[in-house]
Amino acid sequence: MTTAPVVTRFAPSPTGALHIGGARTALFNWLFARGHGGKFLLRIEDTDRARSEPENTQKILDGLTWLGLDWDGEPISQFERADRHAEVARQLLSEGKAYKCFSTPEEIEAFREAARAEGKSTLYRSPWREADAATHPDAPYAIRIKAPQEGHTTIVDAVQGEVTLGNDQLDDMVMLRSDGTPVYMLAVVVDDHDMGVTHIIRGDDHLTNAFRQKMIYDAMGWPVPVMAHIPLIFGADGKKLSKRHGATSAAEYQAMGYPAAGMRNYLARLGWSHGDNEFFTDAQAQAWFELSGINRAPARFDTKKLEHLCGQHIAVADDAALLHEIGGYLAAIGQPALSDTQRTTMLAAMYCLKERAKTFPELLEKAHFALASRPIAPDEKAVAALDAVSRGILSELTPQLQNVSWSRDELEALVATVAESHGTKLGKLAGPLRAALAGRAVSPSVFDMMLVLGRDETVARLTDAAA
Repeated sequence: MTTAPVVTRFAPSPTGALHIGGARTALFNWLFARGHGGKFLLRIEDTDRARSEPENTQKILDGLTWLGLDWDGEPISQFERADRHAEVARQLLSEGKAYKCFSTPEEIEAFREAARAEGKSTLYRSPWREADAATHPDAPYAIRIKAPQEGHTTIVDAVQGEVTLGNDQLDDMVMLRSDGTPVYMLAVVVDDHDMGVTHIIRGDDHLTNAFRQKMIYDAMGWPVPVMAHIPLIFGADGKKLSKRHGATSAAEYQAMGYPAAGMRNYLARLGWSHGDNEFFTDAQAQAWFELSGINRAPARFDTKKLEHLCGQHIAVADDAALLHEIGGYLAAIGQPALSDTQRTTMLAAMYCLKERAKTFPELLEKAHFALASRPIAPDEKAVAALDAVSRGILSELTPQLQNVSWSRDELEALVATVAESHGTKLGKLAGPLRAALAGRAVSPSVFDMMLVLGRDETVARLTDAAA
């Protein structure tokens, strides 16, 4: 017996930017497909023409690209497949598994108002289900599926377990409206089947939809994909993540300077776990990810945990790759790109910048000494460190730097000797040196800065400061 290759899909509606919850759904689908050597497909559910904006589709693609979630083939437009969706509805009509319903919207609403007044179910039972075709009027009609009326339907969900619903709670769902347009529920099933989707991994707010969609699978004799309905993401207050909790879109997190690898790692841990592992690579996540590791309870978004993981990923990142991603961050916030000289110096400095930086703004602040050009404009705290006594000591140190061997040990020994000659310790000279070299009170080690800047630039900056 051969098992069909895994095919997953992410199917966002282009009604806004890529929400962080959607990003996690895409990530879970991507991890599962890649880990099983399968395909990860992208479908844009743009049937709601009033709310579907082309620029939002681009925002979704940009968000996925930033996160590093590559998809197979071209994105599919659901709207462009409307004829195929309608074809399935008509096939079920011809097979007697669906029927023409001539009920008007006014009649349906009147029924529901009466039911509400009597405290009865508002589930609409169409009088046209068993009507003789000879009685059909020459009027617009919707096509409704014939729902099972007795017994129950069970969804075997890979996350939620067995979920059962009484068939008396299912209505004869409209598949094709009276204007000939297909409904979302039909389109989703037809697209998933035609795309060969084997696993549907989506938010558990779609769980109730699964029962109605299963009616179409069963009526068409199609296999039902494995379903995995994942819990939503909550804020720290235990409520569904929304703008009141702060940033909610992938683009906002990119603009805040979080590295994509850290974001992937954190989102994977939101509602899924593999033992006690917190920090892991993409390769590990793909190898470990299984639907059985997804929790049923909602996950809570914790910014401190996100920052901690991002700091770990920055620390171990390839220097050139990190510099490339910083370029993307600067473009995302509308800042000019680094010059070739700045890129070269920053690449040389990366070894002393990566530790303890959790975001790109923090890393760029530490890199200020490597990116700034003379004359260095000191900030307020740096100015305070460059008093007359400190400038005098720097004036004495500067010519001696011309002849010393340019290594950490030699530089440390020289600065310690000069400090001692003034009855002070090396640490006391660090502040003025930092202020002169970086224009900041906080920076990497002064000796790291000297090694990165080189003799000529170091001497020039100290000469400027002493003057």
